[in-house]
Order: sequence, then C-alpha cells, then structure tokens
Amino acid sequence: MGVSTPSPAPSGRSEELAAAGAIPAVSARSIWVDLLVYPTHSLPTAAQPVLVGLGLAVHFGVLSPWPALVGLFGSWVIHVAGLFTDNHELLRLHPKLPEHPELVHAVETGALRLATLRLAVVGCLLLALATAPYLYRIGGAPVLAFGVLGIVTSLSYNGGPWAYARRGQADPLFVLMFGVVGVVGTYFIQAAAVQGAPQPWRLLASLPLPVYLVGLPVGALVTAVLLVDDLRDHEFDRVKGWRTGAVLHGPGFNRVEIASLVAFAYLAPLGSWLLLGLGPWMLLPLASAPMAAGALRTLFTVRERVRLIPLTPRMAAVGLVYAALLGLALALAPR
Repeated sequence: MGVSTPSPAPSGRSEELAAAGAIPAVSARSIWVDLLVYPTHSLPTAAQPVLVGLGLAVHFGVLSPWPALVGLFGSWVIHVAGLFTDNHELLRLHPKLPEHPELVHAVETGALRLATLRLAVVGCLLLALATAPYLYRIGGAPVLAFGVLGIVTSLSYNGGPWAYARRGQADPLFVLMFGVVGVVGTYFIQAAAVQGAPQPWRLLASLPLPVYLVGLPVGALVTAVLLVDDLRDHEFDRVKGWRTGAVLHGPGFNRVEIASLVAFAYLAPLGSWLLLGLGPWMLLPLASAPMAAGALRTLFTVRERVRLIPLTPRMAAVGLVYAALLGLALALAPR
C-alpha cells in the first residue's frame, strides 16, 4: 500500500552553499537517514491512511491493531523503496543537476553509490515481503493484491517505463492510494482478523461505504504536499523534461490546485456528517484548519525557492494532524 513521495529538498543553507560551489561533507548516517529514508516525513505520510483505518475499525467494531501495524510497516518500507528509486533515477539521469546538492556531492566523492541504492531498494522489498505470510494468513489474496499495487505505484513514481511523476500523473494516483487504497487495506486486514475471511474477496466487496470514502480528504492533503514539492522544484523539473502542472501551466496553477485540495479536505467532514450519517464528531478535523490556513498564507505570499522548502514539512504536519483527528472522530462517532 506504499507510494513514494518526492525526495526531501536540501536545507536552505545547503542550497546557498551549492550556489557558491561549496557543499560541506555529509556523514553516511545523514545521507541515509536525513536525505534518503527521511523518516520524519516518510513515516508520518505512510501512517495517515492507517490512522483513518484504525478509527474506522473502532467505529465498526473490528479493531485489531497488530495486523494494522504490521501492514503499516510493510507499507512504509515499500514507500522507502520508492524514495530510494526516485533518488537513484534522479542521480543516474541528471548527475549534475543541483536539485539535491548533498546527494550529488556524495555520489561524486564516492560516499554514495548507485549500486548501493539499488541494493537498498531490494532490501526494503524483502522486508515488505517478510510481512506477507502473516498478513496473507489473515486476509488471503486481497493482501497480495494490495502489496503488488503498492510496490508497482511506489517504484513507478520515477522508475521504470511508466515513471508517472515525469508525466504529471501523480496527483490522482496519490489521492487514490493514500485516500482510498491505504484506508481500505488497513480496515480490511482488521475486519478479516476479527471476523475471519474464508471468502476474502467477498469480505472486501462488502465493506461499509464510509471505508471507501472518508479517507479521501487525507489523500487530498498528501497530494497537496506533493504539489508543494512540484512548485518548489518546477525549474529543475523543466530542465528534466517533466510535465507537472507547475511546468506546463505555471506556478499560479499549482498554487490554485493546492488550495483546491485543501479546501476539499476541509469541506469533506460536512459530507461525512450529512451524507454518510457519521454524525457531528466528523467535524473534529476542522480543528486543524488554522494550521492549514497558515500554510496556505505562506504558499501564496512566498516566491523564493529557498523559503518554500519549510512549507513541505508544514503541509505534511497539517495532513498528519488532520488524519489523527479524523481517526479520533471516527472512533468517537456513534454507530
């Protein structure tokens, strides 16, 4: 169920040093943890649909945290495999492009090797595969389908013949994967653990309608983070020949798209209350609206790339808080 999000941008200080032609040496730990695995971003991103799935499981009486957490681990390592693949392709195809100057410098000095990145991708996929027997015993063939879908979409973000990020096709896929597939998968494995799944496809088809719909605003906010990165990196993306919205239609289009996704996320709780009958607790995620408003204010007032870099973790924090509040709202909502 994992999907790769864009690799982290360098710090503003690193970018200034890159412009001056002076990149400081970076430790191996910093290369792998801070720049490649990026756990402060990748783990919360993978956790957001799981938080919603846990809330749904409480609401419908099928809470089983351990299978959900094992699924989260599998999803996260697939997500990290996608990050490694993204960086591998950027460094392989554009070795002199200073989009991530610390990584370029690490490759030039031999501190990072592309072959090692490829091995890291394989290692992540093996870790994900290690969760498959346990999850398969609980949920059957749908578990394998979720896993294969996650691997294909994660590695294909910027790898393989599809490489959908280069084609500007990532936006709808992110909404679908983080807003629907991740939530459904988390709920399904818990329902299968509690109720049993002798016919797993039938169980999947019989899940309550809210399981398929209430996570859409979370998918929208994860996609907004992607688009912030597209906005920040659109000049590099143009050089690479990518066809993102910011490249094709300009930064203004990108800003409007981000604002539209955020607006959808904060209107969606009304629909969950009034159309899905989940009650007024569904308005709880609106408590994160001031965070979102501050992020949007920065989005529309800041133009310099260096000053846009902190907006990515800010927008990601909005999504994480929103997902946590949505999960709590679902757990508290009367059935």
